[in-house]
Amino acid sequence: MNVNNSITLSPAGALALAGGLSLALAQYFIWIYAPVEATMGLVQKIFYLHLPVAWWGLICFFIVFCASIGFLLRRSPGMDQLAVSAAEIGLLYSTLALATGSLWARVSWNTWWTWDPRLSTALIMWFIYAGYLVLRQSIENRRKMRMVAAVLGVVAFLNVPLVFLSARMWRSIHPAVFAAEEGGLEPEMLITVIVCVAALGLLTAGLLLFRFRQRNMQDRVRDLYIQ
Repeated sequence: MNVNNSITLSPAGALALAGGLSLALAQYFIWIYAPVEATMGLVQKIFYLHLPVAWWGLICFFIVFCASIGFLLRRSPGMDQLAVSAAEIGLLYSTLALATGSLWARVSWNTWWTWDPRLSTALIMWFIYAGYLVLRQSIENRRKMRMVAAVLGVVAFLNVPLVFLSARMWRSIHPAVFAAEEGGLEPEMLITVIVCVAALGLLTAGLLLFRFRQRNMQDRVRDLYIQ
């Protein structure tokens, strides 16, 4: 008797596995390939985690924005599920960005926190999307909840471009990454940044797809229970 012992990964699992392996590979680039920064030393390597989670957090919030518009136009539950899934991951990444940024600030600026425009707008963004998730839990009527959440998902995105542009729009001590006036990055550092961003992107895609499918199944089970 032939027994098929092959393991088939779902698309979400395949993406998450690829992301995990890529992040493991990224450790070589972070700790061996990239040079040690002359001023901050090894602490500077926090940058290779801080930047990807910050960028992918912003991208997740952009997905919330697009999915919320899609829901308002088509009233599709799938768009709502995509929006909330992206919001959860984006909030997680924003939390990691704030935490790693505080570690960076303690060494670079000799303080855990300062009301710099980039930090202030990022903190406001965190509270907005945390409120978005709390609001979803506070409205019992699912149809009303989805509508209110979609409107908030669109309005909340207004703060996201401010986070990205704040270091250039206002006087800020936060470095503007890749800015020519700041000398940019060494080639090895730039390659390491690209590897880390790409690796986290794969993991993010896997997590987003997994969470989307999980929420879809939860809604189906809830509908069956109600029926």
